[in-house]
Amino acid sequence: MRNRSKEISVALIMLLLAVLLVLAFLWALSIGTVKLSFVQIYEGIVNQFTSGMAIETAGQGPVHDIIWLLRLPRLVLAALVGMGLSVCGVIMQAVVKNPLADPYILGISSGASLGATAAILLGIGVALGENFVGIAAFIGAFAMSLGVLFISNLGGRSNSIKLLLGGMALSAVCGAFSSFIVYFANNKEGMQSIAYWMMGSFAGAKWENLMIIAPIVILAVLFLWTQSRMLNLMLLGDESALTLGTDLHIYRQIYLLVSSLIVGFVVYSAGMIGFVGLVVPHVIRMLVGTDHKRLIPVAALTGAIFLVVADGLCRIIIPRTELPIGILISIIGAPCFVYLMIKRTYGFGGN
Repeated sequence: MRNRSKEISVALIMLLLAVLLVLAFLWALSIGTVKLSFVQIYEGIVNQFTSGMAIETAGQGPVHDIIWLLRLPRLVLAALVGMGLSVCGVIMQAVVKNPLADPYILGISSGASLGATAAILLGIGVALGENFVGIAAFIGAFAMSLGVLFISNLGGRSNSIKLLLGGMALSAVCGAFSSFIVYFANNKEGMQSIAYWMMGSFAGAKWENLMIIAPIVILAVLFLWTQSRMLNLMLLGDESALTLGTDLHIYRQIYLLVSSLIVGFVVYSAGMIGFVGLVVPHVIRMLVGTDHKRLIPVAALTGAIFLVVADGLCRIIIPRTELPIGILISIIGAPCFVYLMIKRTYGFGGN
């Protein structure tokens, strides 16, 4: 009976979050340099579906272009990034059994930074097209995760401690190479580009990229949701899982690779955005507990709402200027995380 009531309460929370996500989209579509009414937004969305024309077709009016070519793609990307980073934070915290883990804990951010730095300052990957910086960052992030897995399996099977230490070691190496490239390149404009990219932005969102990113992120999140039982076992530790007849070694590596795939595409599409995967899972655990069957979907919706709202705020805080979203997230995330640290009634894995 108690479990039944918990399931109902979580279902109600998810329904409420879905409604809040729709409202956040409508609010974020209405604000900006050009303000739109909800009637204009409704008509612009309905007309696109009823016209049968391609989104990029010219001559459909300024309201259509603002909604469908500028604001809606970046909001969809923001929702996907928030969903992906929040779920990856949940997974990483379970895999390494560390409450301070986030999607970048294993040095993935350093690998992405090295890839972006090499692309911007050395021109590596220019032949890949206009998104070559993001592609190079994705390659760096995913290669970093593979490297961490390889190192953690040297001299015996990997575990949470070896994963953390391997990530720290490779992160230091990538940081050193990035600094080496910056030091000898002596390119002021390139350094500014790197700094802006590291702050994160959804301004470059395009429908053709979303058609690739959206299925990957959504399918990966759904897959991780189906693994709730194994993730719950990981909180107990390897020894306890073995006594229950489950070897977590292969599952841990699969979850890390899937999470790294999500993070790689997030880095490719939006740059570096921190704190989302660190703070959101902790907040959601306070609401729904530590069962990953409830934790993952609620965290996904909450992360999506968080970044959609944050992206809207980034466009209105400073008039006629867009604030990089990484700055705003850090300003919000750091105090929230400090509060969670000092809140005595909360503990990782339960009260």
